[in-house]
Amino acid sequence: MELKALLAMQFALPSIPKVVALLLSELGREPADLLKITQLVSSDPALTTRLLQIANTDAFGMAGQISSLSEALALLSMNQVKSMALEAASGATLKAVPGIHLQQFWRYSLNVAKLARSLAGVVRLNQQAAYTCGLIHAIGELAIHIGMPQQVALLDSVIPTLDLARANAERQSFGFCYAQVGSGLAARWQFPQPMVDALEYQYAPFDNNAYEPLAGVIHLATWRIRAKEAGLSDRGLAVTFPGAVGEMLGLDIDMVLQQDPFDWLVPVSAHAPL
Repeated sequence: MELKALLAMQFALPSIPKVVALLLSELGREPADLLKITQLVSSDPALTTRLLQIANTDAFGMAGQISSLSEALALLSMNQVKSMALEAASGATLKAVPGIHLQQFWRYSLNVAKLARSLAGVVRLNQQAAYTCGLIHAIGELAIHIGMPQQVALLDSVIPTLDLARANAERQSFGFCYAQVGSGLAARWQFPQPMVDALEYQYAPFDNNAYEPLAGVIHLATWRIRAKEAGLSDRGLAVTFPGAVGEMLGLDIDMVLQQDPFDWLVPVSAHAPL
């Protein structure tokens, strides 16, 4: 399948069932606690993506300007948020995506978001935008698995979805990777251009004509979390560290590792159901 055809498909991205249930419960209260709503939505890549998608429509006159959940929630009414949550609860792909271990994917995405926010703070970038971009950076992987399950199944049998070399493997197999898919969807949904660029060039920040620092932050965050998923040793970390990207941001490997989330989500094997 070509990238253009994949991007033209309509996707129902899966949300975390427990988060959706808690969100609907909170939205049923009078009055609803906006802080709790923000915390719940910000833990779910699909819900966050959907709210940003709604907030960046022409209806609000803010298309291409909303890059964080707090900005999106400032625009939307609670009824709109509730409608979005009900739609997520009834989604056909809520519980499964072929070839994706959803608990692992959700945990991984949240850890990337946390680390991206921390790294952005060190280099003085917008931390909310970095968190959001980190949280949704791999939605293209979900889209690939939903849209072309047979093709991607062959690759999954050779290289794990969260392997450090996954982007290159996808490019060799399909001619594009999850980063380009996520960026293409973000552009279609009228997300801010810096976010679109960061998603597209997250796997190769220097491929862009104009270097986007946020792409470098996401690159370092995904390297660290994928390395943790793979259980790399100290030597493995040293060998795989993307030094050129770190140097551009003024970050060495020790500085990146020092930003590790203090509340890592635990591995799937020990993880309680979400």
